[in-house]
Amino acid sequence: EDAAPAALRIGYPVLVKAAAGGGGRGMRVVDSPADLEPAIASARREASAAFGDGTLFLERWVARSRHVEIQILGDSHGQLVHLFERECSIQRRHQKIIEEAPSTALDAALREQMGQAALTAARAIGYQSAGTVEFLLSGREFWFLEVNTRLQVEHPVTEAITGLDLVELMIRVAAGEKLPLTQAQVQRKGWAMECRINAEDPFRNFLPSTGRLVRFAPPAQTMFQGNTVDLLGVRVDTGVQDGGEIPMYYDSMIAKLIVHGKDRMDAIAKMREALNGFVIRGVSSNIPFQSALLAHPRFVAGDFNTGFIAENYAQGFRAEDVPHDDAAFPVALAAFVRRKSRERATSLSGQLPGYSVDAGKDYVVVTLSDSGNNSYTPVHVDEFVGDTGSARVRVGTNSYDIRSQSRLNDIAINGTVNGTPFTAQIERGTPKNPLALRVQHNGQRIDVLVVSPRMAELHRLMPFKAPPDLSRFVLSPMPGLLAEVAVVPGQKVQAGERVAVIEAMKMENVLFAAADGVVSKVLAVKGESLSVDQAIVEFV
Repeated sequence: EDAAPAALRIGYPVLVKAAAGGGGRGMRVVDSPADLEPAIASARREASAAFGDGTLFLERWVARSRHVEIQILGDSHGQLVHLFERECSIQRRHQKIIEEAPSTALDAALREQMGQAALTAARAIGYQSAGTVEFLLSGREFWFLEVNTRLQVEHPVTEAITGLDLVELMIRVAAGEKLPLTQAQVQRKGWAMECRINAEDPFRNFLPSTGRLVRFAPPAQTMFQGNTVDLLGVRVDTGVQDGGEIPMYYDSMIAKLIVHGKDRMDAIAKMREALNGFVIRGVSSNIPFQSALLAHPRFVAGDFNTGFIAENYAQGFRAEDVPHDDAAFPVALAAFVRRKSRERATSLSGQLPGYSVDAGKDYVVVTLSDSGNNSYTPVHVDEFVGDTGSARVRVGTNSYDIRSQSRLNDIAINGTVNGTPFTAQIERGTPKNPLALRVQHNGQRIDVLVVSPRMAELHRLMPFKAPPDLSRFVLSPMPGLLAEVAVVPGQKVQAGERVAVIEAMKMENVLFAAADGVVSKVLAVKGESLSVDQAIVEFV
């Protein structure tokens, strides 16, 4: 009863926000009075689950804004400095995905203005320790958002461009020491980016992915060391290890991948290559989506806002949304790997008739599709020198001289193609076909067979086996807790109507009816722990 008049005073759209929260939890954008009550109920449930506090507040929703925050440090002796800005506008469901420093939206004058505004706010409350003053920016106007009185997930990008250890400085300030530097001594050099690596499936609307990590191998690191700004390299912050369990009870972020480059384009290139070498098996991750974002022309140009993902991926994320600089290269790489396996004679598919790859012959790379619309690409392996790990593969008019000393059982393949270094991931055998290869590079993932032309002809004749029709059921798309069942047997339901709510990884996921129907049975009860594809509701 207090929220409705408050929202009218603020003016729609408004943002319902958890007072104790962060990370996008307990936040809902409300466009009209009719949507306010259900948004409050949903935000309160999520906030209570995530923070143990369902207190909410309302604020103005600034559309098409950028999220820019200023890192500050204050000691108990009255000294206060800012460490420049971080750009955190690439968000999904109000949760940051990519952060970078500096921001492409700020020039020197605006950077100084926002830095001084942050210091003014911090002085007004006598702030000590590390913290962040957050703003929304539109053009050259900016609005105060909040102060985060802690270190944030994205603090390593500030460490990278300044060469300062924020954790050390935070501890020294807490011990009563003076800050060892003045504002004039704070330097900035290069460009840093951070990608949040989340256990979620971007191809299934970013549903949380839980289970055991069969393999977790971050890319090679060049750790940022010392109080210097001459730091160029790759850093991974994580507590996850091979064989670890990703449960449904915690936030989906399992690692932070940070790079520091000479400039923004160098940082983007380093990040794309680091993502190529980040191996996660057993659970899904958002790495393909991160790769797609980094390659998007608007992101590369620095032209984005907090609505970037919603605007550019309104229909969700699909495999075809991952552009590749050279789509023929993964095909050539598959032929290279299959030829290498034949040379070593270590795989079943490298020995079967129709699957062996010999030098100087034509082959076909069959790219497999879940819908049965496979593609067939002719390739030619020109030459191969057994122990040197080299092959020349022709795909149409393109020729690829691939050289790699990686072993066949390596989880990531490093080498050069036409003299340019590359990193890619190869899996032998897929869940649907033990003879297939899964090739991943620059966010693109393809499942392929490398076969003789005759075998390709036979493969074209194989009938497509459609999956079973489960349209009468509402299935749980993830492991989680059934927080609500919104229907009862005999109820008429229209397409788009709320059916159930599942809670997983501190987020509520609402399931809607895909078509009109009548509920026949409710097969699960509120509070039940669900498995993937478990039936919740059956329709007549």
